[in-house]
Amino acid sequence: MLVQYETILYGDDEMQAAGRQLAEQLQSEQRLAGAVITLSGELGAGKTTFCRGFIQACGHQGPVKSPTYTLIERYTTDFAEICHLDLYRLEDAEELEYIGFRDLLEAESALLIEWPERVQAISDLASIKVVIDRRDPDSRSLKLLSSKQA
Repeated sequence: MLVQYETILYGDDEMQAAGRQLAEQLQSEQRLAGAVITLSGELGAGKTTFCRGFIQACGHQGPVKSPTYTLIERYTTDFAEICHLDLYRLEDAEELEYIGFRDLLEAESALLIEWPERVQAISDLASIKVVIDRRDPDSRSLKLLSSKQA
């Protein structure tokens, strides 16, 4: 993985803007369909907020809910189906089969996966890794790591 981008963000608006920027870049490069994007960071770091900006930039008009309890939320956009997964509550990697993970990969859906460290094989699939670290109560460090050079 290569560090493609690193910055400091202040507040939810900047975190959502970062998600929007990544979505817009992938759309312009026609790399949205089939993208596997993992998001790592502690509870409350801003992973879902980043995803909200990403999904809305792809054209989704409604609310973007956290998939903490449902494990997966699906959004149909003009660019691709986007599946937002949260693996925090996953007890076993086998549960991915129950939510149709293999089908999502085969369908070329764009996947936003929070808590990828819960299933080691997920990290190996990532085309982009988003790492968010809390610096203090008001700021976050954001790193985008890519398996492909831009």
